[in-house]
Amino acid sequence: MRIKNRILKKWSTRKKAAAALVILLGAGGIFAFQRVQNAKQAAAAGEAARTASVTRGSITSELSSSGVIAPKDTYSITSLVEGEVILADFEEGDQVEEGQVLYQIDASSMESELQSANTSLERANKNYASAQEDYAEAAADYSGNTYKSTRAGFIKSLSIEAGDKVSSGTQLASIYNDKTMRIKVPFLSGEAALIAAGQQAVLILSDTGEQLAGVVTSVSSMDEALDGGRLVRYVTVETENPGGLTSSHQASAEIAGFRSAGEGGFDPVTDTVMSAEVTGNGSLEVESLLVHEGDYVTAGTPIFRIKSSDVADILENFQDAVDTAEENIQSAQSKLDSTQDSYDNYTITAPISGQVITKSVKAGDTVSRNSGSSDTTLAVIYDLSELTFEMSVDELDVRNVQVGQKVEVTADALEGQTFTGTVTNVSLESTQSNGVTNYPVTVTLDETGDLLPGMNVDGVIILDQAEDVLMIPVDSLMRGNQVYVKDNTVKEPQGGVPAGFKAVEVETGLTSDSYVEIISGLSEGEEVYVDESSTDTSDMFQMGGGPGGGRP
Repeated sequence: MRIKNRILKKWSTRKKAAAALVILLGAGGIFAFQRVQNAKQAAAAGEAARTASVTRGSITSELSSSGVIAPKDTYSITSLVEGEVILADFEEGDQVEEGQVLYQIDASSMESELQSANTSLERANKNYASAQEDYAEAAADYSGNTYKSTRAGFIKSLSIEAGDKVSSGTQLASIYNDKTMRIKVPFLSGEAALIAAGQQAVLILSDTGEQLAGVVTSVSSMDEALDGGRLVRYVTVETENPGGLTSSHQASAEIAGFRSAGEGGFDPVTDTVMSAEVTGNGSLEVESLLVHEGDYVTAGTPIFRIKSSDVADILENFQDAVDTAEENIQSAQSKLDSTQDSYDNYTITAPISGQVITKSVKAGDTVSRNSGSSDTTLAVIYDLSELTFEMSVDELDVRNVQVGQKVEVTADALEGQTFTGTVTNVSLESTQSNGVTNYPVTVTLDETGDLLPGMNVDGVIILDQAEDVLMIPVDSLMRGNQVYVKDNTVKEPQGGVPAGFKAVEVETGLTSDSYVEIISGLSEGEEVYVDESSTDTSDMFQMGGGPGGGRP
């Protein structure tokens, strides 16, 4: 009985252990099953996400806009004057050069006015030169605040003293100069006609026969009769006084082999009263005398000292005359320039080199200018050496546009042809439309081909290019420069990162409409998440695939 109970207890214990083991194995199986299921779901989620491969290729950043082809320069020829066209020696289609005469309009009405303006300027220049000379002469005359002698000789007497007021005509001194003596002798008219000033002469003193050398200073052209009816002309000779020669001496003369027909008497070269010459109606106050009676003076020897204020007043008057003369020159020059400009307007030249597109006025036509209406266009010239067009770029993109960037150009009228151009100007003169600010960008064509002014074209500015670089679709780049890289070990979503991916921060470079350059953070061949919200990218990429590289 005991043995049976012992056996039953053992069996009961074994059944309980077996039951516990079954329960434990069931719980573990359920947990393992759940893990497998989660892994399968994560893998399925990763496989369902749209992805692309990190590839290597070229990226081009570009900006497009349209415009209208125009010549490098356009000029409409108009006239600033009226009159009959007397010359128009060119035709439509001709190539003309800058400065070439296109039209000549009758300018006879302007010729006398131009001549008068020239004459006025010449007169003003002469007056200015004369005023300058007068000032320079006055400055020299009154230099050192002194009044200077205008004669050479001995002072026989002085007529002024300190404190006197001297004005024009005031007698200053009597001057006598016998260092040089002058004699007038008669020669027969026919012989006198062969004698000229500057010739050497020999004077023979009547009382001693002594000979003195002299120089002819003048020959009279008037015939006079001597006793006996001989016609003579008087010849004046000057000679240095050897000493003792006075007015009481007589002499004859020999000149060029001719002997004088009579004798003449000697006179000192200077024997006169020296009077003051003061500019205008002013006067000079004598501060002190600088010479005495009996002194020998020459032209320029200071006679007396003048008050400095008197000299300043005189020079100021001369300077005023110079300034006025200079103003008259400027006025005359301005008048001449204005008249010359008006005269030049009758000759119309080509302002630019180019082709004549239209010619509206010919020789024989009359050009008129009606007030209140626009001027008549005589001709139109295009400079077709270069063709340009303007692209309108909005304020968000204009900072990326720079002079020198290349532009690809296509025209609707020339299907299948592509041209190249260069950005030559980015204007700051903006315009606004519908709240958007746009800036004109000028593009100059590198080659024109069959392009013509007026054609509509589309331009694509190549902002930047990157060759042989790692790149991913732009829709794979998340906020904060993060990219979600395929990683099957990630079983659960991490924030915004879907299951099966991990977030990697990257350094980006150039970006185009479809791709972004990866400088660091990714390797070629890695698979990255593509944002499903972008329909463009979803159309371009197959699930788990990517671009084949190169420009999209």
